Amino acid sequence: MTTVPLVPPPEPAADSVPPPRREPATEADLAAVAAQLGRPPRGTRAVAHRCPCGLPDVVETTPRLADGTPFPTLFYLTCPRATAACSRLESAGLMKEMAERLATDPELAARYRAAHEDYLARREAIGQVPEIAGISAGGMPGRVKCLHVHLGHALGAGPGVNPFGDETLALVERWWAAGPCVDVPADE
Repeated sequence: MTTVPLVPPPEPAADSVPPPRREPATEADLAAVAAQLGRPPRGTRAVAHRCPCGLPDVVETTPRLADGTPFPTLFYLTCPRATAACSRLESAGLMKEMAERLATDPELAARYRAAHEDYLARREAIGQVPEIAGISAGGMPGRVKCLHVHLGHALGAGPGVNPFGDETLALVERWWAAGPCVDVPADE
């Protein structure tokens, strides 16, 4: 199988991910995301973050899909390895522990509310969709659900924006260590 040559990613430390770098999604990126998801991506606007392997691992989506459906998830985690790592943390009870801390730590709650406001502001800068006004993702700001959303937000927006996304990033295994998660056929 021929694979699409990848643009070398920035040189991250061996144990870290590169900073966010929003850029237009190429046809090769969309093919990689389709392979990652097992279906064509919907509403992709841009690559919000690249994995150290060079493939997209988070895409930025439109707040309203082409068929008119409201789509609140701005930062969509696409890498199946990163998604599986988040699922393992969820299964281990991390969201419950985070929710307990959220309920008892006013400073954490304020930072989480700020993450919610950041998410809304970024999405509304792209387009306002009345059906999802005030609704961000991942349970923000009052509860914690879907670590995939929080990791996507942390990767797409950068460190210091989403406290639970930053914690998730610190806890997930290095999903990129084995190389690209999918082979993407070259255009012929």
